[in-house]
Amino acid sequence: MSRNLSAAVAALLALAAVVARMVAGPPALGWYLLGWALFAAALWLVGRVPERQAAVLVVAGGIALAGIGLTAPPSSSTDSFRYAWDGRVQAAGLSPYDRPPADPALAGLRDGWLFPAGCGEARLWPLPGGGCTRINRPTVPTIYPPLAQGYFLLVHWLSPEGSRHKALQLGGWAMAVLASLALWRAAGARRAACWAWCPAVPVEAVNNAHVDMLGVLLVVVAFCAVRGRGAFLGAAVAAKLLPATALPGALAGVLANAAGGVAWRRALGVVLPAALVVVLSYVPYVLLSGTSVAGYLPGYLQEEHYDGGGNRYAVLRLLLPDSWAPVAAVLLLALAVLAVLRHGDAERPWRGALLVSGALLLLFTPGYSWYALLVVALAALDGRWEWLGTAFAGAVAYATGPAAPGGPATLVYAVAALAVLAGWAARRPRRAEALR
Repeated sequence: MSRNLSAAVAALLALAAVVARMVAGPPALGWYLLGWALFAAALWLVGRVPERQAAVLVVAGGIALAGIGLTAPPSSSTDSFRYAWDGRVQAAGLSPYDRPPADPALAGLRDGWLFPAGCGEARLWPLPGGGCTRINRPTVPTIYPPLAQGYFLLVHWLSPEGSRHKALQLGGWAMAVLASLALWRAAGARRAACWAWCPAVPVEAVNNAHVDMLGVLLVVVAFCAVRGRGAFLGAAVAAKLLPATALPGALAGVLANAAGGVAWRRALGVVLPAALVVVLSYVPYVLLSGTSVAGYLPGYLQEEHYDGGGNRYAVLRLLLPDSWAPVAAVLLLALAVLAVLRHGDAERPWRGALLVSGALLLLFTPGYSWYALLVVALAALDGRWEWLGTAFAGAVAYATGPAAPGGPATLVYAVAALAVLAGWAARRPRRAEALR
């Protein structure tokens, strides 16, 4: 075994040990910092390994790292308990958008796992009539869109009795591995390592079983597939909404050739199937629940202070008055979309998707690390390593609490934004040379 390969294997083994500790307990900043440092070292080392050896190491290492997420119950999120409940409600022939888990009308669906008899455990939510539950926000209906609901129902149907959280974790593991294989085939082993070895994958996609993984996989398939790109992107949006940021990438450069019929046919070939999939996915739930299919989404946006209060827009608020930050974020995001539609590379649609998806996180500075899973996958597909800092910032924000201006999360988000600008500046001369 060569020295470079040995060093890469050693870094990967050390990363696996740290990831095992990360999924064993609540988020701790020290372990997150160490995990991401080892991830960066492993990426640098695998770049010095021959391609064939790197491919084996990336694929096998990615499968093993993702598998570590299966070794413990959800460590830092309770979202998967809501997924399990939504699947159970649908299996009973009811709409998850109609009643919250705390509704007494659903008491017959409760069990000792999601609704334990005692309330002495950590991370339990109180019920209005007494008792407690593992399901977060039990007094409001679900927030998850229809394709996610279909996934929850499928997992419920396929789950053996008493499997609890494990079936959802296995689903996350399978999707994470499929994404690794797709990225390896499309972009090569070294780029695929950005996804396969990223600590966010075993922690958020597998251990916490976030349904974001379904949207990420569908976006990766959309950009790797020869046909059906619009339908896959529509399915991704119907799974988690956030993948809507990938749509401008699929339309990259359309405004540069707006006078030509080919550009508009290409645009319609993406937009119409995407819209059709989203609409059709909502139809069964609209028939059951009417306008309540929006679920808790409006309340969630208000709770998370996307109206301008709280701790959103942390980086912009370092530069602008607080009241200006929301407007500035929307305008800058719109400019990013316009830039992709006007100047984006139609041959590399994932590049425009990465710009818009990453810009959204840097401008709105969410405090949830799993939101960045899509950015990690797109960064792997495009080989833009600097965007991985956005996912690291999300991890720090989640481990340390709200990204208040001046706090550690704000600092890391600011550094991540500077890294992206530095990467753009460094690549610009090479792009100009290639165009000559």
